[in-house]
Amino acid sequence: MQFNSMYFSATDTTKKVISGIVMNITENIGKEIIVHNVDFTLPEVRKEPVSFSKDDVVILGVPVYAGRVPNILLKYLSTITGNGALAIPVVVYGNRNYDDALIELKHLLEMNGFKVIAAGAFIGEHSFSKTLAKNRPDEKDMAIVSDFANQIYTKMTTQENISNVAVKGNTPYRNYYMPKNKDGSPADIRKVTPKTNSDCINCKLCVDVCPMGSIDYEDVSKLNGICIKCGACIKKCPTQAKYYDNDNYLRHKHELEIDFALRREPELFI
Repeated sequence: MQFNSMYFSATDTTKKVISGIVMNITENIGKEIIVHNVDFTLPEVRKEPVSFSKDDVVILGVPVYAGRVPNILLKYLSTITGNGALAIPVVVYGNRNYDDALIELKHLLEMNGFKVIAAGAFIGEHSFSKTLAKNRPDEKDMAIVSDFANQIYTKMTTQENISNVAVKGNTPYRNYYMPKNKDGSPADIRKVTPKTNSDCINCKLCVDVCPMGSIDYEDVSKLNGICIKCGACIKKCPTQAKYYDNDNYLRHKHELEIDFALRREPELFI
């Protein structure tokens, strides 16, 4: 079998989970295995369709945005062809809820010709916050990643006809989770964009890490495209020069940090 990892990971939390699963599965095999990796975080990579065969195993991870698979990834994900490959979909969320993201990702893969044999929902530091699920996935999470990988390996090597897996979720899918403003009405923060303060040293790192390719190279305070609030430019800025000042965004961020502070644990399906 050829092992493959695929992920969208603006702040590296999904990458850490997927890499951990792949590493632990291949370690079980007991010999050196070459893993084919597709990091589709940046827009140039998402221009190329990917195809697999029945001899492939694909561990694919995406973050959860508003309880669903990020809609900006749907077009790309629909170009990934399984041709009977085995797949393990994984979603990573910021400690609120993964809602219907996992079942949506599972369905996408099945519609593209994959056989889904396991799935998982893990927690990563929230893209809006530096305190909500801080530093996750942490050591405890990675121990669960290792155990998950061991279970996948056991299933693959002990079942003659590897069974499909069922996951939690609703069909039809729930609507995207939407925050509320101070009056209790839905607050649409999709058009909110980050600001840049005077601490900016014009290093261009934010240009390089923006998964939408939206930050202007000549003037990094400007956006030439959409902002998906992934947190990459803010969390990776060496001088903390990027920030949001929108009232509804900040209100939502604060509510998340208060209402969902209680630690949630990964959920595995195998």
